[in-house]
Amino acid sequence: MKIKLLSAYALSLLLLTNCGSSNVDDSQGQKDEKQTVKEEKRGKENVAYIWGAAALEGTARDTDRFKPRPTVTSRYLGLTFVAIFDAWSRYDENAIPVYATDIERRPIEEHTIENKEKAISYAAYGALCEYYYSDSAYFQGIMADLGFDYSNRTIDPSTPEGIGNLVAKKIIEERKNDGSNQYATHEGSNGVQYFDYTNYKPVNEVENLKDINRWQPKYFDDGKGGKFAPGCLTPHWYLVDPISMDSSSQFRPGPPPLVGSDQLKKELEEVVSIQENMSDHDKALVEFMRDGPKSVQQAGHWLKFAQFISIRDNHTLDEDVKMYFLVEVTAMDAFIASWDSKMYYDFARPYALVHEYYAGKEIFGWAGAGKGFKKMDGSEWQPYSPATFLCPPFPSYTSGHSTISGGCAEALKLFTGSDEFGDSAFVHTGVLTETDPAFYGDTVLLKFPTFTEAAEMAGQSRVMGGYHIQADNVAGLELGRDVARNAWDFYNVHIGTSK
Repeated sequence: MKIKLLSAYALSLLLLTNCGSSNVDDSQGQKDEKQTVKEEKRGKENVAYIWGAAALEGTARDTDRFKPRPTVTSRYLGLTFVAIFDAWSRYDENAIPVYATDIERRPIEEHTIENKEKAISYAAYGALCEYYYSDSAYFQGIMADLGFDYSNRTIDPSTPEGIGNLVAKKIIEERKNDGSNQYATHEGSNGVQYFDYTNYKPVNEVENLKDINRWQPKYFDDGKGGKFAPGCLTPHWYLVDPISMDSSSQFRPGPPPLVGSDQLKKELEEVVSIQENMSDHDKALVEFMRDGPKSVQQAGHWLKFAQFISIRDNHTLDEDVKMYFLVEVTAMDAFIASWDSKMYYDFARPYALVHEYYAGKEIFGWAGAGKGFKKMDGSEWQPYSPATFLCPPFPSYTSGHSTISGGCAEALKLFTGSDEFGDSAFVHTGVLTETDPAFYGDTVLLKFPTFTEAAEMAGQSRVMGGYHIQADNVAGLELGRDVARNAWDFYNVHIGTSK
């Protein structure tokens, strides 16, 4: 586990004792304390929750503007909540920042809700404007709604505004060369953000399958009557510096089942059988976990789930800062770990594997938007997904949904001390897949009784949709849990409860 420690800094017991004394009598002090507790905003009213909601909106807008890029947005969310945590840590007695180690902790008498709100708001604003730069005006509006001057760029570390600004600046600088290539600084990038400097080239071409065990790009409908084959999404992502892990390969799983194995044959039979017998509930689960327009991707999905806990448990600002920090660091690192596995094994997806195993055989499957389910040759089989995004454009093993869901579910279970969840969602089946309302199904209520079940439902949805075989899911869930347990140790060091 990677541990980034703050330089020695501690408040003396004498200071802790004296900070409670004043010229005001004890009864007045108790009255003031009760008033402070009474006025502290909780649940969706606390400022950390508000910035969580703003970050989700930024992610949704990013998806609509740049198409789905879950690796990229997981990094944005991870670094934003590290910035919030680091700024907050300067107004906590024990917390150790991840990057802002040269900003001194403020005296205990300054550890007020007001100062925390200011510090984390300026840190969040600075980070979000850097990463979701197209929506800076939106974030300015959030600052104005909170009563803060977004044009205040002070870096005076004796003020909460200065600490927030300094933290955002520090994290942006520290992560400029973290392997993501956000600023197109690697040779050959030609100004293209997140350009793949590893020069990954798939073994298989769209129309030339050379190795059935390896990933093959597929044609998508471009929505204009034509087609295109998207390249692999951020194949260099395994080289991004993680937050809590020592390396992207720290928890790398063993290999997937290969063509010719009994296991792969059985798992492909499962994929085909599920689609043959797909219920409205199955379709609703696939669509809910896959998302459509305004998608917040997997890191955002689990931030939404975390915000449900904020409301359910009536969280304080402190509790939300810590929970979002743990969950989004887990999500960011889980993506890095999943991409390590994906690029290391470069494994094929069911879209190609089903064609290989079932070409020339009659099966029953989904024929595409507006066509329903029918008998077809196995070579015509496709995932249950819109033609404009038929299959994720990168290798299969391990499933990103499973890895991130397994990780974030474990993180929330560890944070809350219980597996109890209780969230739910209504989904109108078919809306995110079909183009003709005549093919829509019923409105389905999806229930997530526990964090573990929610993660397993997310992973299984990818098998139901035809994007993954079960091995991708099972290995991904366990990989995510390994990442989360490691992140939990990292978290406990940084909140000051372990050494």
